[in-house]
Amino acid sequence: MTLPVGTDYDIRIEPIGATHFDWLRKRDYAGWVVLVDDHTRADCLPLIEAELAGTPTVIIEVPAGERFKHLDTCRFIWEEMFRGGVGRRWCCLNLGGGVIGDMGGFAASTYKRGIDFVQLPTTLLSQVDASVGGKLGIDFYDVKNSIGLFKDPIAVWVDTRFLATLPARELRSGYAEVIKHSLIADRQQWDEIREWTDLSAVNWTDIIPHSVRIKRDIVLEDPFEHGKRKALNFGHTIGHAVESYFLNRENRLLHGEGVAVGMITESWLSADRGTLAEEDLARITDYCLRVYGHQPIPRDCFDELIQLMRQDKKNERGEINFTFLARPGEAVVNQTATADQITRSLEYYNALGTS
Repeated sequence: MTLPVGTDYDIRIEPIGATHFDWLRKRDYAGWVVLVDDHTRADCLPLIEAELAGTPTVIIEVPAGERFKHLDTCRFIWEEMFRGGVGRRWCCLNLGGGVIGDMGGFAASTYKRGIDFVQLPTTLLSQVDASVGGKLGIDFYDVKNSIGLFKDPIAVWVDTRFLATLPARELRSGYAEVIKHSLIADRQQWDEIREWTDLSAVNWTDIIPHSVRIKRDIVLEDPFEHGKRKALNFGHTIGHAVESYFLNRENRLLHGEGVAVGMITESWLSADRGTLAEEDLARITDYCLRVYGHQPIPRDCFDELIQLMRQDKKNERGEINFTFLARPGEAVVNQTATADQITRSLEYYNALGTS
């Protein structure tokens, strides 16, 4: 299946094979860089390695995980590109999850003023969300994705075979973005997925294209996040702060686990504002808890979380910017909340662990 993103690039959802690399060879690159982490080098690279033969290739391996998504890792990538003789007529293939896609695209787009890149997302999170839309970047000053740019790949190749390499927890993390897409844009799908808790039984070949279409359509309408695209941030203002707080702790949260906290708390804010019905808040809360469980948030870190939210790049005029829900399937962008309201939303979440 091929989904065009305007006239700029296509998202191909199918097993990656010879036709993909034949298309790439026709672009007459001098060589390819393949960026992997230690997991995707072992589990995913073998699925495409035979197709790399015959073209000069530099494979660069970086450590896996969000905590390595920073300037030092980018410096290592750039150094390896220089050592490998990579020039401007090369193409970078980012084989990995959201961290590899964000950081690899950023490194490629800034190396020698920019080389082309292809996204080969290997996690559910990156297949339904991170690889689509041209947002690239790294974490800086303890704030997620605070250094970066908008730059489209020349292609996105989504191969569901990669999902078989994922631990159950990683699959569950990516599923948070499917929930988010349903809540902001598809009430019917939200009603359907609320029956799912066993993700091993889900037919991803149906779910992934549906979720990708939602994000693609929003991105095409608002490519630089001036308006409607902000709907995609539902659950992420609080979710990113919670994820950042736990990043270097023993009970570290994955991205989707942080977003699940964010979807519950930001749904509470929506209900507190009067845009979301209480029964919908209860359904969202119940489903996120059934899928993700409950991670208590220390009360003494609330101020730190709010300070992290104040650093969010979506903020305007000194106010913390949110996306709220009017109802499942309909988002309301450019909403704000006070520190007191955010604190009460976090208290609401914490109380769920004692109920």
